Order: sequence, then structure tokens, then C-alpha cells
Amino acid sequence: MQTKVKATAKYVRVSPTKVRQLARLIVGQPVQEAQRILQFADKGAAEPLLKVLNSAMANAENNDDLDPDELIVDKAFADEGPTLKRYQPRALGRAYRIRKRTSHITVVVTPAEEN
Repeated sequence: MQTKVKATAKYVRVSPTKVRQLARLIVGQPVQEAQRILQFADKGAAEPLLKVLNSAMANAENNDDLDPDELIVDKAFADEGPTLKRYQPRALGRAYRIRKRTSHITVVVTPAEEN
């Protein structure tokens, strides 16, 4: 039986494109290495992604009695959430649309021996 533990954060106010850049870096890494990568990443999307990774580790430890030191990031992805639409006034009475995008971030971890 394959044990996969996941954690999700919904409606995070960061663009999914920005989260996907960091998610590509941590897939396939041991969780300690993934944490290190995210802690020192100079991107705003690193903080919510790190929170979801820590939550997935806690879920594995508390719900499935898995050792957090033996976990590997199996999947990490960001789906697009609803977009907040705002308007910026411009010259001559015009208005430009501003799209404030949101993300649904998911991280899946598995024990190392199952990969």
C-alpha cells in the first residue's frame, strides 16, 4: 500500500505562476532539503509554499505515524484560484483592469522507501 500524505492551502494571494517556479525546485527532494531551498529562496511565494510543506510533514507525522526525516516531496503544484478584479484609473477617463490572482497550493509527501 502506498502512503501519500498531502496538505493544501486555498485562496493564497500569490500568482500560481510564481508558486510553480519554486514548486519545480522541491519535487523529488527530501523534505529537509526542500525546507532549506524554500527558506533561502528570494521569492515571496516561498513563504506560503513552505507553510504547506510543513503542514504536509505534520500531517504525515501525526495522522499516519511516519518519520518526518524519511519523507520525500512527491508532488508540489499550484492550481489557479479565483481572480480578484480591480480597476486602476488612467488618463482621459479610462480604466485599466488589475488582476489579483490567487492560488490553491498542494504538496504531497511520501516515505523514501516507496519511491
